[in-house]
Amino acid sequence: MARPNQNDYPPFYHNYILKVEGESIQEIISNYSKQFEDFIQSIPSNKQYFAYAEGKWTVKDVLQHLVDAERVFVYRATRFSRKDKTELPGFDENMYAQNANASSRDFNNLINEILALRISTDVFLQSLTKEQLPLTGSANGNEISVNAIAFIIFGHFLHHVNVLKERYLL
Repeated sequence: MARPNQNDYPPFYHNYILKVEGESIQEIISNYSKQFEDFIQSIPSNKQYFAYAEGKWTVKDVLQHLVDAERVFVYRATRFSRKDKTELPGFDENMYAQNANASSRDFNNLINEILALRISTDVFLQSLTKEQLPLTGSANGNEISVNAIAFIIFGHFLHHVNVLKERYLL
């Protein structure tokens, strides 16, 4: 299936989708999965508690946020691809961050979790059929397609990789 149309997702996800180069799920997996893996593995452990400003998340917090958000997005895509029309709630990323205890996690364990999750996400996305990709559901009061969620997962990850590169890993 091709890139999502703007009517396939809420406007606040548009910038994430714009970041993603590729015309299909297979292409974006091919374009980014190895790049993400290499980047995550390159993060030095001596930066794990670094925050670029007072009140900002640490590197560990950002990595935990990537795990939490990807799990939420994949859950939504799973439900919608199975034709589950139950309205799903939103999630408060700041509440998740406050309650994730990222600072007490072993850094290598967190890295291993995000790498395992990325593989799992890619395998799930590759399992979706052309009939499942256009299916939609409602999350946080907004209609969104399975295909759009796949692109959002990658755009969200790209956004945070760029933030990490520009503000944390200088």
